[in-house]
Amino acid sequence: MKALKWLLAIVASVILLLVIYLTVFFDPNSFKPQIVDAVKKQTGRDFVISQDLSWSFFPTLGINLGGISLSNPENFSPSTLVEVNQAVASVALMPLLSQQVEIAQLSLDGLTMNIVTKKDGSTSFDGLGGAASPETTTASEPASSANTLELQSLQIGGVSITNTTINVIDEAAETKQIFSLNSLNLGEFSLGNAADFAYEFTAQMPDMMLASSGNGQLTISEDLTQVIMADLTINTDVTGEAIPNKSVSSQLITDINVALDAKKLDVAIKQLSAMDISATGDVSLNYGATIPKINLQLDVGDIDVDKLLPPSETEAKAEDTEQVAASKPAVEPDLSALKTIDLTLGMSVKSIKVANLLTQNWVMKAKVKDGVADLTQFSANLYEGSIKATAQLDGRQKVASYRFDETLTGVQFRPLLKDAADIDLISGAANFKISGSGKSLIPDNLKKNLLAQGNFEIADGSLYGVNIPQMIRSAQDKLKGDLSAKNTEELKTDFTSLTGSFSLKNAVATNPDLAMASPLIRLSGNGSANIDNETVDYKLTTSVVGSLAGQGGEDALAGVDIPLTITGSMKDPKFGIDTSALLDSKLKDETDKLKGKLFKKLGF
Repeated sequence: MKALKWLLAIVASVILLLVIYLTVFFDPNSFKPQIVDAVKKQTGRDFVISQDLSWSFFPTLGINLGGISLSNPENFSPSTLVEVNQAVASVALMPLLSQQVEIAQLSLDGLTMNIVTKKDGSTSFDGLGGAASPETTTASEPASSANTLELQSLQIGGVSITNTTINVIDEAAETKQIFSLNSLNLGEFSLGNAADFAYEFTAQMPDMMLASSGNGQLTISEDLTQVIMADLTINTDVTGEAIPNKSVSSQLITDINVALDAKKLDVAIKQLSAMDISATGDVSLNYGATIPKINLQLDVGDIDVDKLLPPSETEAKAEDTEQVAASKPAVEPDLSALKTIDLTLGMSVKSIKVANLLTQNWVMKAKVKDGVADLTQFSANLYEGSIKATAQLDGRQKVASYRFDETLTGVQFRPLLKDAADIDLISGAANFKISGSGKSLIPDNLKKNLLAQGNFEIADGSLYGVNIPQMIRSAQDKLKGDLSAKNTEELKTDFTSLTGSFSLKNAVATNPDLAMASPLIRLSGNGSANIDNETVDYKLTTSVVGSLAGQGGEDALAGVDIPLTITGSMKDPKFGIDTSALLDSKLKDETDKLKGKLFKKLGF
């Protein structure tokens, strides 16, 4: 026991003598000139320590620094690269003897960095950090390895970082960006236990301003292999002319788990809300592979894209895009980045409204790997029907290629066409199938290079803009000599079925077998639609199978094929009847009847 007391007394005496020596005979400020000269020699920059250095010894060993600055290169403005108002670091002395680190305080206040890029391309970092010689590196490596300290425990009384500002100045672009960490605070922390933390951050950029604050709990495992941020809540406000509606607020509540030994990151998105959009999901990242593997699963609520940008801004942006596209030659997009992505995506969306087109109950599964993006599953409900699709984009070659298959089932066609393309042409429950492929993603080439084929069937619908029975009745009246007949009925033709197949090549869709059936008429025909200039050219043949005048009526055109035409733009097609062809057909029919009667009388 006496020996232990003597040992403690000796240790205390040594510490006391060390403190007396450092405070009375050793002045750390006497080394300031040597430190300044060493930094000047290494970097060529002026290094200033304007405030006196001060020590703390017991129960903590610490140092207080202040008034520190490092200059930018000559003729740079601002003249300083780094400024620090105050930095304090204090470590509990006694636990160090047992390889335990207890940091009583870490604080940094008033750090300012001015990162400048001049018009000639020179930057604030030019000339900093000389490379160590091979001899120095080789000699120092064994010493570093031999003196590695095995950390038994780590405790931090608190960390405080305040008033940190980074100014990024680009003189060529005449821009200045200001990033400010107003505060970052970490409460009492030890390995294996959770510690509260919070931050406040702002950024001023040429086209927007950002303000973000957050808080949560930080846990680092005792073996330093796992980092957990639990209940991390981040609130962000972004404002600027380029931001939808000039202002966006968002909130993210998440748990983050980083397994350093397995090189894996897991993020649980408990809540994500922005612009009236809410989502939950999970993200996992395996960053140990050569190409990081990402798995993203999202469940999203309602999305109204039409509300994100006012119509006037949308139209203005579209006009600007068209002008830029017209002034610059189109080039193939570079999809080489797809080779560096290994992504698995699963997403469900309650509803999406875009350009006034509403879809619901989205389910999508996709994968990006080795330069190929695969949409393996897509389904959604729209206009009382459903859509299913698969697609692939191959970006391994300089000119990308693609393919797709799409099926519509039971979709009400009239509201779909009106909302999607502002076309009021046809109604009915539509079944539609199309498969296609092509190369090149340049807009003009998309239309020209796309090869596709498919078929359609529309039941219990109407053609709008034309009343075929009325057109026939008018033609019938003209054949009877009544040229005063007027069309006062609604321009609509009802049908029970409309079917056909089509192919697409060189931006022209060709339909060789259009067939329409209704109680009064039968219609068949063929024609084409030019997607490039949005025009249509159809030749139709109509036959009367019922009484156009009502039950029991007689029609002079019964059994006569009536030629019809559809021409003009897709948005405003022109329907007509080929009267001359109709007269030729009627005359031929009457002539054939006359010949029959004559031959019969002559006994032939």
